Amino acid sequence: MTNADAKQHVDTRPRQRPGSTSQSTWRYATAGLSASLVGLGLARFSYTPLIPALIAAKWFSASDVVYLGAANLAGYLAGALAARAVADRIGAVHALRAMMLLATLSFFASSAPVSFTWFFAWRFLSGLTGGIIMVLAASVIMPRISAARRGIVGGVIFAGVGLGVAASGTLVPLLLQQGLQQSWYGLCALSALLTLASWWNWPAEAKTDASPLHHAKHHHASTAARALLVQYGLNAVALVPHMVFIVDFVARCLGQGIAAGSRYWVLYGLGAILGPLVTGHLGDRAGFGPALRAAFLIEAAAVLLPTVSNAPVSLIVSSVVVGGFTPGIVPLVLGRIHELVPHSSERQRATWSHATTSFALFQAAAAYGFSWIYAQTGGDYIVLFGLGGGAAVLALAIDLGLALIVPRSS
Repeated sequence: MTNADAKQHVDTRPRQRPGSTSQSTWRYATAGLSASLVGLGLARFSYTPLIPALIAAKWFSASDVVYLGAANLAGYLAGALAARAVADRIGAVHALRAMMLLATLSFFASSAPVSFTWFFAWRFLSGLTGGIIMVLAASVIMPRISAARRGIVGGVIFAGVGLGVAASGTLVPLLLQQGLQQSWYGLCALSALLTLASWWNWPAEAKTDASPLHHAKHHHASTAARALLVQYGLNAVALVPHMVFIVDFVARCLGQGIAAGSRYWVLYGLGAILGPLVTGHLGDRAGFGPALRAAFLIEAAAVLLPTVSNAPVSLIVSSVVVGGFTPGIVPLVLGRIHELVPHSSERQRATWSHATTSFALFQAAAAYGFSWIYAQTGGDYIVLFGLGGGAAVLALAIDLGLALIVPRSS
């Protein structure tokens, strides 16, 4: 009788996880959104509109500002590589809280131009927080979310990236009216409020559960998962032309001025807010495999659109759609990983870590590579949009080819 009672207790305990209730689900999603907004949205994208002010205030030269921007990308890659080790040492939830605190501190530390080395170190650390948050936030939350809601919850979590893009075009200019130093203080205060709001909303740490899978299914899933890492990296390449060059393309290449270029950046940001919510919902309804194929196709068309038309309507559609897929591809890839690697949160966490690293590597390589191509071609942006669209087409071709080779994994 005692053994039966004990067995019943063990069997029913997982059903009482906090993530089983709707209220807990959205608490976790809100914590994830706050983390992505702090570590990815604000820590990365708020720097872009601060660049002219940094140069005008003579904190740094124009060339130094470029290197400081690259420091964030390098830190992001380092964070993606270090995330699992940090989580193993101090726990994933503790790591997420620590990274949000570190990102908040980085804003405060950047409020004075102590030296180039000082600023570079803090820009690197702000990128590090983003890489670790990108890997850990979803892996902590998603195992607690029902399969039917994973897409939309993932969309809410990574909508923080889009909010950061939007804030970079709206909030930062308002803060700059108070002064450059006060702008950093304002970002620090906002980051601190978001950190506090999320502090108690993270789920409790889950125990590792590595259930063995059938050998054949494991082989198929591994093949598809490895291909997904490449596809996610190619997607990063496809995003770079808009993410880095769209404002300058409109302002100088098309001769429409900085104000016009900034308006397209705002549209990019609006798309980035809505994108993950739309793609997450699509993944829940249609399945993440079909949704991902549709995403690659639509994204390729949007990236290539400026190569065939510079009409305002074309540029608006291109900016909004590519902006939407900047964070919008994330819940699709994350959901696809859960489809390909079922029953083991540890393997899901490892695969997602590898995917984030792949994205960071391809993104950094494309950013520097496209800058070199731009210089070699005398500023031909059409070549860059063509290469970006080609990367999305290649990602789609890999998926379709894999479906023919291993039908059950698609």
